[in-house]
Amino acid sequence: MFRPLFVFIGTRYTRAKRRNHFVSFISLTSMIGLALGVVVMIVVLSVMNGFDHEMRTRVLGMVPHATIVGDQPISDWQSLADKVRQNPKVEAVAPFTQMQGLLTHDGNVQKVMLNAIDPVQERKVSIIDKFMLEGQLNSLTPGSFGIIIGDKAAKKLGVAIGDKLTFVAPEVTVTPAGMFPRMKRFTVQGIFHVGAGEIDGYLGVTNLQDLARLQRWKPDQVQGLRLKFDDLFQAPRTAWEIAQQLGESQYYARDWTRTHGNLYQAIRMEKAMIGLLLLLIVAVAAFNIISTLVMVVNDKKGDIAILRTLGATPGTIMAIFMVQGTVIGVVGTAIGAVLGMLAALNVSAAISALEGLIGHKFLNADVYFIDYLPSQLQAQDVLMVCGAALVLSFLATLYPAWRAARTQPAQALRYE
Repeated sequence: MFRPLFVFIGTRYTRAKRRNHFVSFISLTSMIGLALGVVVMIVVLSVMNGFDHEMRTRVLGMVPHATIVGDQPISDWQSLADKVRQNPKVEAVAPFTQMQGLLTHDGNVQKVMLNAIDPVQERKVSIIDKFMLEGQLNSLTPGSFGIIIGDKAAKKLGVAIGDKLTFVAPEVTVTPAGMFPRMKRFTVQGIFHVGAGEIDGYLGVTNLQDLARLQRWKPDQVQGLRLKFDDLFQAPRTAWEIAQQLGESQYYARDWTRTHGNLYQAIRMEKAMIGLLLLLIVAVAAFNIISTLVMVVNDKKGDIAILRTLGATPGTIMAIFMVQGTVIGVVGTAIGAVLGMLAALNVSAAISALEGLIGHKFLNADVYFIDYLPSQLQAQDVLMVCGAALVLSFLATLYPAWRAARTQPAQALRYE
């Protein structure tokens, strides 16, 4: 197969054993450094993608994309929901009522956000059904005063399915005997695990009618509507538009950016900043090729002079060393890409196995919004990293190749 002269000689120089073994060592370390930089960048970007994905699917799958709340309890929520569904961006609507308080059991106390739902409608806007460890959402029937809590809260309270616990509301009841806190006994009918400490520890789910009775409302009254959009990033503007259409004086909207927006934006910004810093590491590894090729040029001055006397042009000499440096970059990038993809696909399992081996949790749910290390490999990240590494490797070849092209045959052969 025909190959241009500069490609033939450039690839031959890459394969050949040099007289100067130190040059060969520097060339190898440049290739390894570039491969390691690519591996680290692919793995870290995949982990950041994993955090972004888990934030959108798990956390924002449990909390509402937006809510429409009235200044008074809403009696006919079905007709209001029909009006909301007329907006083409709304995917699903479900009623809800929330109440903060404390859960107590055998002297153990846990704060809770009690979220009252309609089990049938809730499945349309929430993914809680996918994370049930025990029990079912359908068990929350009216009048049963059942409750579903996260496994973290269940562990702290020391309860299991069928146990009774007491909900203490932040209100008091005035009786002739004095003022007493409003309390109600609930039965644990389900336990879920999302993997987000904020949700697993502080969210409780019960039936709409049961909490309405506790609030001393009518059984069909609710606090508001929970909305799910086809694009959650449209939630702020769309929710505001819906509230305006329903009546600004009667209803107001609140979206996920007010509750979890800062966390999500922090993840996106961290991904961009970490990607930039890691790109600098790749750049340092790529520009090690400069020192490699400079030493190769000094090592091959005699060969360059002979090629020049045989009629090779400066452009041909320059192309030879550009090919050699590019081969180093391509091989290093290819090795790094393969190892990086393998590492990104297995980093979650590896970290989980390491946690089990040493008995220590790296991501504590009390500190982080999830208690495991997620990873999501994306083709565009791999292509971006490999493309950047190849471009930087190519740029690193220009100066040494230019120096090689300026070599004068007479001077190079003077001491040969």
